[in-house]
Order: sequence, then structure tokens, then C-alpha cells
Amino acid sequence: MRTRDVNKESAIQEKAIEMIVKQGLDGFSMQKLAKAANVSPATLYIYYKDRDDLISQIASQISVRLMETSLKGLHPKMSFADGLELQWKNRMEFYLTHPLDVEFIEQIRYTPTYASIKDIVRQKFGDVLGKFVHNAINRGELQPLPFEVYWSIAFAPLYQLIKFHTQGYSPTNDCFRISDEMLNQTLNLVLKALKP
Repeated sequence: MRTRDVNKESAIQEKAIEMIVKQGLDGFSMQKLAKAANVSPATLYIYYKDRDDLISQIASQISVRLMETSLKGLHPKMSFADGLELQWKNRMEFYLTHPLDVEFIEQIRYTPTYASIKDIVRQKFGDVLGKFVHNAINRGELQPLPFEVYWSIAFAPLYQLIKFHTQGYSPTNDCFRISDEMLNQTLNLVLKALKP
């Protein structure tokens, strides 16, 4: 039995992410990955049970890294404004630094694989986020809302700005880039909308 080579495993994962982002999930196979990664198909099975296991492991790792980055420096007792601003900056940093990882997760988000990923993220980070939100509600900094409404208002504006930035244009600007002023303006509007 051959042992795991961390560098080789990392290279395989990078190639898998690149292939899935560029070509989609439909045509992705272990055979194609082995050829693209310049390894034998048997090598892949040292690291993964099958195609679904590979995709699931990569998606889990990216999702955990995204949440770790997003919550870096966040304390449940922070003011809501400071905590949300910190999360915005952390999320933007991850999205702009790891665009292929983000695109990979977007492809996986609408597959059955993602259900188990959501559970992992919820178990690992739900407590910190839950306490942060509940403390903000108890202090009168945030109105109680269904989670989906809260999340849509709190983060969708950020994700749309990031989308415009990464594609390089918006409906009215052919060379769009996020500025600090624009980010702060949007964040202030979101904070205003979420106040009781």
C-alpha cells in the first residue's frame, strides 16, 4: 500500500478544481483527472474512494477554509456593525484571492453533495454565528428575522459587488472595480436595513 503524498494530493485537487470550473461536473471523471494531473488512475484511489468522494472532500475543505476566513477575528460579543464589517472584509478577501475555489463551490452548491457540506459548516461554525446574531438582537442592534431574510440582506449585496468586480463590469460600467467608498456605502445601507 502506497502512502499519501500531501503535495501530490494538493496538486490533484487543484487540477480537479480547475477542470470542474472550466468543464463542469458532467464530463468530469477520475480517468480524465488522472490524465490531466499526470498520475495513474490507481494513484487517485489512494486518496479518494471515488469521484463523489473526491468532489465532497474538496468542497468540504474549501467551505471550511471560507468560513474560517470569514469568521477570522469575529467574537460573538462584538457589536453587530463591527462584526458584519469584519465578515464582509474577510469574505471579500477570500473571494478575490481564491476565485477558482469560489467557482467550484458554486458548481457544487446545487448538487446532492452540498447537503453534507452544509451540515459540516453548520456544525463547525453555527455556534459562533448564532451567538453573534443573538447577542446583536438582544442588544437591539439587529431586528429578529428569519435566517433566509437576514442572510439575503446581510450578504447578497456584498456578493453582487464581488461578482461585478470579478467579471470586470456592471450593467452601467464596462470596467467596474470595488472601491472602499462603495463597499462602505453598501455596508452602511445594509446595516440601516437590518436595524430595528
